[in-house]
Amino acid sequence: MKHQTLDQLHAVAKIESSAVYSAMTRNQRIERWAELLERNPERCLGAFAGTEHLHPEARSLMRGEGTAISVAFEDPVLRASGLKDDTYGEARRFFELNDWQLHDIVCDCHVGSTMKARWAATRVRSAISGRFFAWLRQRIMR
Repeated sequence: MKHQTLDQLHAVAKIESSAVYSAMTRNQRIERWAELLERNPERCLGAFAGTEHLHPEARSLMRGEGTAISVAFEDPVLRASGLKDDTYGEARRFFELNDWQLHDIVCDCHVGSTMKARWAATRVRSAISGRFFAWLRQRIMR
């Protein structure tokens, strides 16, 4: 079997994805994001500075290499489901989060300039139910 890139295959065939990722629910998208972060729990991620103090337009355009949002954007499944880029505004739209929920996940006021991926995964999961402490208590009691 010869390995070829998608670009090479496009030159000789019409390629369509057989998987239908766009049907993912909000909770499935958020859960996938958390799982991606947990794949490398010790990974050091960058945090955004002062998201709550920025003008909404500036906040929407924020992005950074090695952030929790960039981990989501690296995933082909989430991109196929509609994640267009790794900006704060796109993550807010795609994961259907409000500013305070996303702030809670990516802002430096909670962790400083960096965070472990496992911490970010915990914060991402808390957005599903909106009850972080109930989830944390459940994890501790296991």
